[in-house]
Amino acid sequence: MADLEFLGFEAQKVTLSVYYETLCPFCATFIVKNLAQIFDNNLITILNLRLVPWGKASINSSKNSTVCQHGPDECRLNSVEACAINVLHDVNKYFALIYCIEFLAIEGRQKEWQTCFSSLGLPSKPILDCYRSGNGTKIEQKYANETMHLNPPLKFLPWLVLNNQPIGNDYENFAAYVCKAYKGNKVPLACQSVHLKQKTE
Repeated sequence: MADLEFLGFEAQKVTLSVYYETLCPFCATFIVKNLAQIFDNNLITILNLRLVPWGKASINSSKNSTVCQHGPDECRLNSVEACAINVLHDVNKYFALIYCIEFLAIEGRQKEWQTCFSSLGLPSKPILDCYRSGNGTKIEQKYANETMHLNPPLKFLPWLVLNNQPIGNDYENFAAYVCKAYKGNKVPLACQSVHLKQKTE
């Protein structure tokens, strides 16, 4: 019976997909300042959080390489973060690593990203192996395909999609949308106190 209840609760979770690129200032600020709060206010308990580090990057098919808006460092970090998501599985762990990298990016210290492993006590080898083996690029190609087929297409970054519906300009107020979309009965405190000040489209 408990398993059935758990499955029912899982099915009621709201899916939030965040399309971003690692060195986009608005993206880094959103992840560090806004998105991180879901772990403090328990909003994560009703969320299926999907992070998609690709953004407005493109694939140069003639050179079989990726071109990123903020240069090769961004391509590298997009791939590293894709590997973290793929290898670590646990949202608490990979979000902590992504938060650390994005915090460094805000400070202009993104080249120090490998210090995040030791400061968080996370194993670097599986993620670096994924990145160096080219697996990160393969994961990124899936993200590229998903991002390019968004309907409607993304207009800016970060681009948030909640249960297949884009939030648009009001992305900083995403918690209100999550609470409104959640139909379950295990309502976190965040939803009891959140103000549903949604902008009228």
